[in-house]
Amino acid sequence: MNKVHATTIICVRKDNKIAMASDGQVTLDQTILKHKASKIRRLYKDKVLAGFAGATSDAFALFSRFEGKLDEYRGNLPRAAIELAKDWRTDRVLRRLEALLIVADDEYTFILSGNGDVVEPDDGIAAIGSGGPFALAASRALMAHSKLSAREIAKEAMKISADICIYTNDKITIEEL
Repeated sequence: MNKVHATTIICVRKDNKIAMASDGQVTLDQTILKHKASKIRRLYKDKVLAGFAGATSDAFALFSRFEGKLDEYRGNLPRAAIELAKDWRTDRVLRRLEALLIVADDEYTFILSGNGDVVEPDDGIAAIGSGGPFALAASRALMAHSKLSAREIAKEAMKISADICIYTNDKITIEEL
């Protein structure tokens, strides 16, 4: 997958709950431009969560395109994800976009990339961005060794990632389904 700097997005699925969390930092090269950006959106009648890592304008374009796919396929997340990934990989303009997406509904979680990847995690935990590996490791440990809820795991994983990754801050946004 593409290496994307400048954020952390984590999605945790536990006990029929889904929590998606992001930091708020927007970085341009070595400068922090913003501390409280919103990188997670509720889509399709608030039934789908989507989070992005990468270039902001590219992410907005992808959110818009993905929302169109959700409408076209009446909220069918796997179909919308596959169709977006196909367009993203083959369209001359879209394939230049530098971003990754995590999308989730009450049944599925996927990581989408411009390479045509539509990856469903085995354990219900997905992470993207430069702090993604830290948040993923923390979430897996917390999932295995605590009784924390999906929301609590996502929040703690984001805190750990913010302590390690210079492109991630502790201004955390969490959305749940």
